[in-house]
Amino acid sequence: MIGYHARSVAMKIKNILISAIISLIAAVFVSACGRGKASITVAGSTAFQPFAEKLADNFMNAHPDSSITVQGGGSAVGIQSAISGTAAIGMADLVVLPPEAKVLNPVVVARDGIVLVVNPKNKVNNLTLQQIQDIFNGKIKNWSQTGGDNRPITVISREAGSGTRSSFEAIVKNISLTSGAIIQDSNGTVRETVANDSNSIGYLSHGLINEKIKALSVNGISGSTENIINGSYILVRPVYFLTRGIPEGKSKEFIDYIISREGQEIIKANGLIPAK
Repeated sequence: MIGYHARSVAMKIKNILISAIISLIAAVFVSACGRGKASITVAGSTAFQPFAEKLADNFMNAHPDSSITVQGGGSAVGIQSAISGTAAIGMADLVVLPPEAKVLNPVVVARDGIVLVVNPKNKVNNLTLQQIQDIFNGKIKNWSQTGGDNRPITVISREAGSGTRSSFEAIVKNISLTSGAIIQDSNGTVRETVANDSNSIGYLSHGLINEKIKALSVNGISGSTENIINGSYILVRPVYFLTRGIPEGKSKEFIDYIISREGQEIIKANGLIPAK
């Protein structure tokens, strides 16, 4: 019995050693496969995030030695991530960069219109800048006050720290957001909320408009690509890539790719406006 027990223990030890060796070989294999890849993280603007992801995929396909991770979080997160070094590149879509961003190197990679959107069932097609102020301040509470049906207005806004919200409020001016506003954490959730609420109004990136929502003109001018480019549409903000110092290595290569003719064509083809 003692001999059988000893053989059993020896077998268990052998199996443990074999498992450990297999795990070690697997770890070495994974490390070897990843060796030589230059990894960078890009973080910030949720409005630009889907475009940055597409650009990163295209860049990595052409540069197999590169690994780019794109994260959202908002423009404030992008700025702080670039400052702290937790991201090689911060993304911010702000009309005016905050004072703390002065330590960063900004590169404009695109421009983006901010469009007021309502449900397609809403018969309102245009708002003046004053009406927009009054709606988001809570002074105008019913669509009948803007030429629409006798229905209460549901205001949808972005969270504090959002570049889209900061830019929207900087351009429209004099907004103290109504306490009844519904706060959403991304352009996508604003779009879905408006699509599912016939009384709602929100704002989001020009590049994310689809058939589920209706874009409004502002002061009689639509937020079309042409009007954004020619400067007649007022709600426009730059998209910045921010780095701690002059970009180097893969950060520089990625930024150079985005502002190249190919990168700018991809941006234009996907609904945003080229940087130049």
